[in-house]
Amino acid sequence: MKSMDVRIIRSPRRRKTISARMEGGVMVVRAPQHISEQALNQAIEKFKLRFQRRQDARSLNDATLEQRAQALNRRYFGGKLQWRRIRWVTNQQKRFGSCTPSRGTIRISHRLGKMPLWVLDYVLIHELAHLLEPNHGPRFWALVNRYPLTERARGYLMAVGLEPLQEGEIHDDIEA
Repeated sequence: MKSMDVRIIRSPRRRKTISARMEGGVMVVRAPQHISEQALNQAIEKFKLRFQRRQDARSLNDATLEQRAQALNRRYFGGKLQWRRIRWVTNQQKRFGSCTPSRGTIRISHRLGKMPLWVLDYVLIHELAHLLEPNHGPRFWALVNRYPLTERARGYLMAVGLEPLQEGEIHDDIEA
């Protein structure tokens, strides 16, 4: 993680809460005066991660993600899929993508923004396939396996500990 300037303000009026916000490129942390250094440092690290995730997400472009999904739709689904919205999100810590077919929404974790493009394509195809097959049954996998790098991408995600090891395992989606 990139280094970040931190300014700590301890207050005798604060009892329990610790807060942080960015002010002019500096993370200003407000904390109770009596809090231990260890507890304060743990909170600061969590805030740093949160701010870094937000910064990483800002560099990702939903329009570019939409274009990529449209291209994959044309190539692997004959252009017949429709969705209402596809976007990058920062709140998926246990999965890389999710689809709500009834709403036509697809969410892609910002963590994929740092992975190889062919892995992102696999996750997009996985979520697009859910628009036709909401479960992980044989018909779903037949759709996903149209993508020639499916096994390679799944292996990549397994290697970094982000997908179950067994193809037949039932799970909500691509989990961490």
